[in-house]
Amino acid sequence: MKKKVILSEKDKKDWINFTKEIGNIKNKDIDLFKNTKILRKIPKLDLHGLSLQKANEEVNKFINKSFFSGYRKILIITGKGTRSKARNNPYISEELNMIRYSVPEYINSNESLYKKISKVTKADLKDGGEGAIYIFLKNTTKIKE
Repeated sequence: MKKKVILSEKDKKDWINFTKEIGNIKNKDIDLFKNTKILRKIPKLDLHGLSLQKANEEVNKFINKSFFSGYRKILIITGKGTRSKARNNPYISEELNMIRYSVPEYINSNESLYKKISKVTKADLKDGGEGAIYIFLKNTTKIKE
C-alpha cells in the first residue's frame, strides 16, 4: 500500500495555478500526428504527355519548390516510355529521347539542382516502379548558393 504524501500549502497553490493554465498547453499527440502526416506525404510530379524540354523545365521548378519547402523525398513519375516514338527512328538516341532516361541525365548535368540532391533511386512498385524515380533532397540548411 502506498504511503499518503502530505503536500505543503505552497505545493497546493502551485498545483492550482498550474491547472488553471492547463488550457494554454498544446496537446502533444495532436501536434505529433499532424507532423508525421505531413512528413509522410510525398510530393509527386507526373510528366506523362510532356515534351523533353517541358518535362525538364517542370522538373527544375518542382525540385526547387520541394527543396525550399523542406521536403526530403519527392516522386517524379516519368512513365516507362513504351509509347515513345524514339523507338521507331534509328537516328535518334532512344535512351536520351525518353523522359525516363533524360530526367536523371538532366539532373546530373544541372549543377544547381545536383547540389540539392543526395540520391536518385527507382521508385517502389506501388509508386510506379520502373516508370518513376524517388529524389532524396538535402537539408536546406546545408546548401549555400
